[in-house]
This record gives sequence, structure tokens and C-alpha cells, in this order.
Amino acid sequence: MPFLSQRRRFRDLSEQEILALAISSEEDDARIYRSYAERLRADYPDTAAMFDGMAAEEDSHRRRLIDLHEARFGSVIPLIRREHVAGYYARRPVWLIENLGIERIRAEAEGMEREAEAFYLKAAQRSTDAATRKLLGDLAAAESGHQALAGDLAEKHLPEDVRAAEGRASHRQFVLTWVQPGLAGLMDGSVSTLAPIFATAFATQDTWTTFQVGLAASIGAGISMGFTEAASDDGELSGRGSPAKRGFSSGIMTTVGGLGHALPYLITDFWTATVIAIAVVFVELWAIAWIQNRYMETPFFRAALQVVLGGALVLAAGVLIGSG
Repeated sequence: MPFLSQRRRFRDLSEQEILALAISSEEDDARIYRSYAERLRADYPDTAAMFDGMAAEEDSHRRRLIDLHEARFGSVIPLIRREHVAGYYARRPVWLIENLGIERIRAEAEGMEREAEAFYLKAAQRSTDAATRKLLGDLAAAESGHQALAGDLAEKHLPEDVRAAEGRASHRQFVLTWVQPGLAGLMDGSVSTLAPIFATAFATQDTWTTFQVGLAASIGAGISMGFTEAASDDGELSGRGSPAKRGFSSGIMTTVGGLGHALPYLITDFWTATVIAIAVVFVELWAIAWIQNRYMETPFFRAALQVVLGGALVLAAGVLIGSG
């Protein structure tokens, strides 16, 4: 549903816009690699030198793309960046990566090159100009070569943590397609439904009414999150997988998150149901913190502080509103 987004679809970009997008992407990637090089220079000078070389290679790609753009379309390059294109792969801010160690940086660099290769392959398929198609294909091959180079980091500095390339790819795809949207849904369902459910519970002290409100809020939130996730990214460029799978994952986990603390209100005794529901809430919130730490590499204390404290505040708001 592209009308829900203000971003352009990749399939709607002209060849000039595709070249402009490639130029800006190469500029960004060169800056990221230089940042990694500075971060690693003191402890891993050889690796830093390798990232310097990769940055220089990205600069070379950018110059070749600019030369081609000038030859075909002139010297005025349209301003188009990653965030302007729906489904285009995003780069994480450097400060989220640089303090997580050599393995995390290596994995990030490998993923960057894989995403860039996929973009150039898609872009080459869209081009009708022979010279443009050839350059984009050459750049895809170059990015593929960088993947192997980035993969060598683990063997050089962390040999005990080396995993098979197929295993890394499979795990990454699982996280992107199922864990990320499912976690987002579970967080939304568990937290966003707290206030209406507990406000209704304390306002009416009627367990059946509370359950009906919780059921409606959970299902409604699940449908909304599912459609939002599926419509936000078709997976064509980001590599996040099928939008239908991500939509189902997000929608189902949103519903499950809300139902967890709605189901106890099938118990007819108000206080028994409420105590069980509050206990379920804290189990849900701690489970979310654990999943963030396990799959998203978020430090556990920070995840717990964000999720548990935020959820507790929403719960308290619902109770206070319902009791007022």
C-alpha cells in the first residue's frame, strides 16, 4: 500500500534517480568505513587499514557513478537518499555499532556489502542503457568481493567464533523476517494494551467486560501492527524477507502480547484475576528484555530498564485512571 507512505518505491525511480541514490549510498558507506577504521586503529591496525581501503574503494565507485551520471544526465545530481525510498536498506548509526567490538563491526560490514550487492543487481536489471548496466553489474561484483574480505575479519581476530557463512545468513534472515517484527509486535501488544485493560478493570471491576475490552484491544492492535509492518517494506531491497511473513509475525505477536494479561479476566473473581494479570505483565516484560538481549544484542540492563520501567508506568497509568 504505497499510498500510506510518503517515500518513493524503488520500481518507480528513474534511471537518473537510481544513479543518484547509488552515489549518495556510496558516500555514506565510505564515511562509515572510515569511522570503523578510526575505532579499530589502535588495537587492530591491519583491520583499520583494510577498512581504509574499503572506504577508498567506495570513493572510487562514487566517482565512476558520478562520471556516468554526467555523461548521461549532466552535472546536476538529484538529491535522493536511502530514507527517501520505501524498503531501501538502512544503515545503523555508527555509535550503535562502534563500541560493540570487532565481531559486531565485522558482521555489520559484511551485511553492508551484501545489501549493496543486492541493490546493484536490482538496479542493473532496471537499466536499459548498456554502459549503465555494465557499471552497475561491475559494482555488484565488487561489493560481493568485499563480503569475502569482511568475512576474513573473524578468521583473523576471532577464530573461535567463526561460523559457517550459511549459518550466519540463515540466522540473520531469521532475525530480520521473524524476530524483529515479532519483537516489535510483542512489545506493542504487551505495553499499549495495558492502560485500556487495567483502566477498564479498576473502573468497572467487572471481569467479563475487562476481558472483552482486552480482547478487542489485542486483536485491533494486532491487525494494525500486521498491516503496518507488511506495508512499510516490501523486502525487495532491504532483504528483510516476505512482507506477509513479517506482517503475520508482528500481528500475531501483538495479539499474543495483549491477550496475555486479558485472559486472566476470564476468572470471575476480580482480585484473583487482577493479581494474575499483573504477574503475567511482568513475565511478558522480562521476556521481551531477554529477547532483545538474546537476538538484538541490546545490553540486558538497558533493555530491562526501557521495557520493564516503561511497562510499569503504563500499567500504573491505567490503574490510576480506572480508579479515579
